[in-house]
Amino acid sequence: MEQVDFRAKILTEALPYIKAYHGKTIVIKYGGGAMLSQKLQQSIASDIALMKYVGISPVVVHGGGEEISSFMKQLGLEVEFIDGLRKTDAQTMEAVKMVLVGKINKQLVNMINSHGNLAVGLSGDDGHLILARKKETPVDLGFVGEVEKINTKIANDLIDNGFIPVIASVGSDNQGQSYNINADTVAAAIATSLKANKLIFLTDVKGIYSDYHDKSSLLSKLNLKKCQQLLTNGQIEGGMIPKVEASIVAVKAGVEKAHILDGTTAHALLLEIFTNEGVGTMIYS
Repeated sequence: MEQVDFRAKILTEALPYIKAYHGKTIVIKYGGGAMLSQKLQQSIASDIALMKYVGISPVVVHGGGEEISSFMKQLGLEVEFIDGLRKTDAQTMEAVKMVLVGKINKQLVNMINSHGNLAVGLSGDDGHLILARKKETPVDLGFVGEVEKINTKIANDLIDNGFIPVIASVGSDNQGQSYNINADTVAAAIATSLKANKLIFLTDVKGIYSDYHDKSSLLSKLNLKKCQQLLTNGQIEGGMIPKVEASIVAVKAGVEKAHILDGTTAHALLLEIFTNEGVGTMIYS
């Protein structure tokens, strides 16, 4: 009886959140260590499918940096990063598209579709979903791009017809040149353009810490001012910087909340969205 009561309590707790987010768009950026285990990928795919079945409109944006680097080494290509961005010549761009569009995208689509005919895979090249331009940097990084414009029609058409867009973070310009774009910034641009209710980053860190070396200093909620202070003070480092910056951009542009979660925690998406406590860091205006 206690087990039945416990299960009922979980469902009852989830009900107001299901009601609040019914019909709303939630953009999920999937990356980091959460992508490395097939078991984790299957868990995340089932969470995304559940969200769809209870009336939420999830949109998935993914990168795949570690798999790209591994594939490049197999091909004998040099892996080089400058200020956290992958130097991308023509051969590297081909490798990026092969891994992101040809492999990871289809894996995610197939895993979600194991729960029903739900997901459609896209890259930013498709229908000029992501119109890109070359990113200007002090050192020429080759075909590294930034988002110029999101063409929301293709994504909205899929959402309106009951599908989950799964988007690889590659874009192209008006001349058809493809660019490698940071997936965090792509996710923020898509969330902003689609007027999403939430932007969620699934990574391999539990969230934002006031002191990363003190695991008891995890911050469950942060407003924009505090976020900016942490960045300015150097309390946010490494791969967390683009996620926090992208969160700030999205929330300032009207996305209600951004979340940074540990995607290696089983069912982190459901715990963050449908429970009172949540499991990561929520950033709000």
